[in-house]
Amino acid sequence: MTVSPRDIGDHDAPPDDGAAAHAHGSFFGRRKGHKLRIHQADLIDNLLPHLALDISMPAPEDLTDIFESKPDAVRLEIGFGGGEHLIAEAQAFPDIGFIGCEPYVNGMAKILTQIEAHNIGNIRLYAGDAAELLAWAPPRSLARIDLIHPDPWPKRRHWKRRFVQDATVAAMARILKPGAEFRFVSDIDDYCAWTLAHLLRSPDFSWMAERAIDWREPWAGYTMTRYGRKAEREGRVAAYLRFRRVG
Repeated sequence: MTVSPRDIGDHDAPPDDGAAAHAHGSFFGRRKGHKLRIHQADLIDNLLPHLALDISMPAPEDLTDIFESKPDAVRLEIGFGGGEHLIAEAQAFPDIGFIGCEPYVNGMAKILTQIEAHNIGNIRLYAGDAAELLAWAPPRSLARIDLIHPDPWPKRRHWKRRFVQDATVAAMARILKPGAEFRFVSDIDDYCAWTLAHLLRSPDFSWMAERAIDWREPWAGYTMTRYGRKAEREGRVAAYLRFRRVG
């Protein structure tokens, strides 16, 4: 895998509305973009409170308890954007519970629309900083964490804002079960190399790739996001990295 600068294009982030960044968190910058439609605003007000995690309260010892129908396992998707991947996973695996973390109001409105339309009951949502959610969750409580096309923060002075940092790698190791996976997708070579370097130096993770095709092609059943399709049309090639929690 080579490291080369490139034009990052539009990662489907909403316009900057000047919202303040978390001083210590993993998500920075914009929180709200386009004005919500009337029904979307209604879902934010009335459906989201029923699905939202309240991390001001102590986490349950068993994270499956946050779901009405106790699932076999729980997965987390960090920064789900428009929600295409998370919705598809929840529908494909009804016996798994899913937590979606997304700080942007517009992304939350989009996924709530899909949850309502398809009557999906195995998704819970957190509208905030992923680092806070990782700190709240009980140890060894997740079967998988997905990070799909995150903001690459390409400028060197912003690299500290990337989600993948030594501290967040350690936080993921704490809450992933042994044998569980962290999956990462990006079409930005520099961020892929950055992620690979951080995970390879962690004693808690092993890279699962055995041959080039293992990171050049999506894993079986992968749902391409809207941004992923756009990247393909524009000739940008994504890497699909999988890491297993060891120990």
